[in-house]
Amino acid sequence: MEALVCEKLGDPGGKMDENSPIVLSKNYPIPQLDSTTAVRVRVKATSLNYANYLQILGKYQEKPPLPFVPGSDYSGIVDAVGPNVSIFKVGDRVCSFASLGSFAQFIVADQSQLLRVPEGCDLVEAAALPVAYGTSHVALVHRARLTSSQVLLVLGAAGGVGLSAVQIGKACGAIVIAVARGFEKVGFLKSLGVDHVVDSSKEDVTMSVKDFLKARKLKGVDVLYDPVGGKPTKAALKLLNWGAQILVIGFASGEIPVIPANFALVKNWTIHGLYWGSYGIHRPGFLEDSLRELLSWMEKGLITIHISHIYSVSEANLAFCAIRDRKAIGKVMIAFDDKTSPRSKL
Repeated sequence: MEALVCEKLGDPGGKMDENSPIVLSKNYPIPQLDSTTAVRVRVKATSLNYANYLQILGKYQEKPPLPFVPGSDYSGIVDAVGPNVSIFKVGDRVCSFASLGSFAQFIVADQSQLLRVPEGCDLVEAAALPVAYGTSHVALVHRARLTSSQVLLVLGAAGGVGLSAVQIGKACGAIVIAVARGFEKVGFLKSLGVDHVVDSSKEDVTMSVKDFLKARKLKGVDVLYDPVGGKPTKAALKLLNWGAQILVIGFASGEIPVIPANFALVKNWTIHGLYWGSYGIHRPGFLEDSLRELLSWMEKGLITIHISHIYSVSEANLAFCAIRDRKAIGKVMIAFDDKTSPRSKL
């Protein structure tokens, strides 16, 4: 089978030549069923997340031994089942996530780890759901308990997790303020009905948000969703209400911010660290319930998966470029059995 293999650490966004950390193997062994309840899935599509990029760079908190097949969330068709599999049959449409291995034509998972994709839902879009939307769902719905009376500020709002936070915030009825860079991203966010969008490449974020809050007679931001870190976090702290909640999602800026403990004390802030992948170890049932709810929201049209580009596995370096250079609005995907050139779905 075809599989993308990371043989050494480095930037996967360059040419796929002898210097690249990733290589396309066309004769990688097809994984065999490893238990009586195992299911083999023929992968239709797999999602790129910033964590995948960091892992190949060697900068992620989890560092698998080399060589490894990267990849996390995916969708596909059940190809084979173990003798004690009772939930799925060959031909079923499923999606899931893994710690590694989805950048390949086949992947094996236990039946308990798979979710059925509802009829009418696009399989490629379903592959984009688990990590990005799962992260935002756990963060906003279960950790922050976001309500319709609250103000949500989303940094990096046009990226994969940022855009999912915007959509879930709107689904919860919150007043959503989105921060992004560039005319195209700002225009797209406005088209989603976001209450206020700030172009951080042209505007002073703090002043723009303060003006909006004043015009709406709002005291401040109740929930900060932060996948960026660095200077944007520092600026956002000036906008937070007494009793606000800070959701630490990631550090796409490359800089880990410092949140002064005395500020948190005086203003009664709650700081939530959210490493979504660890729920699979510590609370797998909770994660499964979260993803089932998201799939039902997707089926009902409460959320829409926005895919910026779809690449073939042989063009994986271009996909990583789109992630690295922040060219995407929403999700970047790799699709198997799809020989078309990269295309936008916006």
